[in-house]
Amino acid sequence: MDSQRIRQPALAGKVMSAAEAATFFHNGMTIGLSGFTRAGDAKAMPRALADRAAQEELHFTVITGASLGNGSDGLMAEAGLLARRLPFQVDPTLRRKINAGEVMFIDQHLSETAEQLRSGTPSRIDIAVIEAAAITEEGIVPTMSVGNSASFVEQARQIVIELNTSVPLALEGLHDIYLPAARPAREPIPLTVADQRIGSTTIPFDPAKVVAIVLTQTPDSPSSVLPPDDETRAIAGHVIHFLECEVEAGRLPHTLAPLQAGIGTIANAVLHGLVESPFRNLVMYSEVLQDSAIDLLDSGQLAFASASSITLSQDKYAHFLANIDRYRDKVVLRPQEISNHPELVRRLGIIGLNTALEFDLYGNVNSTHVGGTHMMNGIGGSGDFARNGQISIFVSKSVAKDGAISSVVPMVSHVDHSEHDVDVLVTEWGLADLRGLAPRERAVKVIEQCCHPDYRAQLRDYFERACQAGGHTPHLLGEAFSWHQHYARHRTMRLDQRAG
Repeated sequence: MDSQRIRQPALAGKVMSAAEAATFFHNGMTIGLSGFTRAGDAKAMPRALADRAAQEELHFTVITGASLGNGSDGLMAEAGLLARRLPFQVDPTLRRKINAGEVMFIDQHLSETAEQLRSGTPSRIDIAVIEAAAITEEGIVPTMSVGNSASFVEQARQIVIELNTSVPLALEGLHDIYLPAARPAREPIPLTVADQRIGSTTIPFDPAKVVAIVLTQTPDSPSSVLPPDDETRAIAGHVIHFLECEVEAGRLPHTLAPLQAGIGTIANAVLHGLVESPFRNLVMYSEVLQDSAIDLLDSGQLAFASASSITLSQDKYAHFLANIDRYRDKVVLRPQEISNHPELVRRLGIIGLNTALEFDLYGNVNSTHVGGTHMMNGIGGSGDFARNGQISIFVSKSVAKDGAISSVVPMVSHVDHSEHDVDVLVTEWGLADLRGLAPRERAVKVIEQCCHPDYRAQLRDYFERACQAGGHTPHLLGEAFSWHQHYARHRTMRLDQRAG
């Protein structure tokens, strides 16, 4: 084994196969797996544990940073390994098991997971499985994410390290590991600008806890983000125009404020649109860096990017790793409770850009549940930034399923972000700035600026009749979910149509 990968000679004897390492896991354990949006995830152990589950009863509570790659969540779900899973996922097999009630899924703000573990809920981590680029004299060098790995290592009874030799040792130094102290004696987090470093470059650990080191060569799964299309380009144009107006009005400087963008095609496309914008010397303080962040760094418009994870397409992943020395002074990866911490989001004045499944007349946003009942992926970190950011922007295409579903509805079928946390709504048709408006005023803006023309008259009719019934936030409770009910019966939200 390369002595540069394991710089604590006493640990060299811990190297073993994933199958051998799997014998340390027992039924009913709580497992902490590294990984955040497909980046830096444990790759060998989920498969080895799934193989073992084929021979014996094995069920775990599995906690991660966010979603895993390489089909790991689906593999574990199909094998019956997952009794309980948190705090975020994107896998279709796991999603099916969650919605069938076969896996108990806890949808959680990403800033809260480590804090709750620190308080002893849902339970202490029995084994942490952490992907690493190297083990130094000082600690574990993470790979392309930090996520909750530092907290898992701190709290776990035992540690399994997946040493991934497919990533360059040059990743060392990219990370800034800082964990808040236990309450109630905790000091303020000493970070006041996005490019500040406040911790160590490695994850401190107790070598006595390490029970196995497993060698892997599997790269991160590439992101599934689609290129911009006409609708996402239009959304980007509306957002950029809004930001230009904020600068002109003196509410933002020419460098804007630190930017956050959630995972996904629309948010990535909006950030990509900034490449053609007049803004320079931008800064990101986000949870995930996608392809668009690398493009902005390459264009020179983005001066610095802080995140917890780097999740890229295959070509952009290779480009980043091949040019890591060029990015070293422009990128830092932090624990997710720091990248998403409410104290820091408020202090830094973040502009948050996140995606909605649907939103309603008054600005309530559903980010997680299809039809109000079926989990899609999870709330992720959007709530951390929506509640605490300087400006909270939610974007969505105005329709889905070839126009059969309107993303703008009378009342959202599930509330993840209440109207109190939402400042701006955007679709390809326009932008509704809801700041300083009462509910009835917000509704007019949402209808006229964001709703698809095919649904605009239908939404106007609902709102006008609701206003006649009265109330500060007018609704017709017998009809508030009629669009969703109509879709369930007829596969369209157009109330004047029925299924063929």
